Amino acid sequence: MWQMSRPARPTFPRTQRSAEALGARLKLARLRRRVTETEMAGRVGVSRPTIRRLEAGALSVSLGVLARVLAVLALDDQLDAIAHDDVLGERLNDSRLTRPRRSADRTLADEL
Repeated sequence: MWQMSRPARPTFPRTQRSAEALGARLKLARLRRRVTETEMAGRVGVSRPTIRRLEAGALSVSLGVLARVLAVLALDDQLDAIAHDDVLGERLNDSRLTRPRRSADRTLADEL
């Protein structure tokens, strides 16, 4: 049976560079542990090309595969650090909380 491939989704250049840098770090971690692509693929339960794509920075590889690769490399505790420090989100939330609100009871005469 023939399947249509998914259409390519454009990514921001910065996002692609980050994915490629992550892939390079994963590959280096694998090589430091003297684990081959074939061994990694077997332990993660995917094909060698999937490991190769992840290490090349392909964003089409699932989060589940990334999590299992991190577990094999004994780096799975670092998965919890992703988006842990959301400084922008905290600032946005804080800016909404500190707005002074007008009382609904006040009338124009009260302000004069």
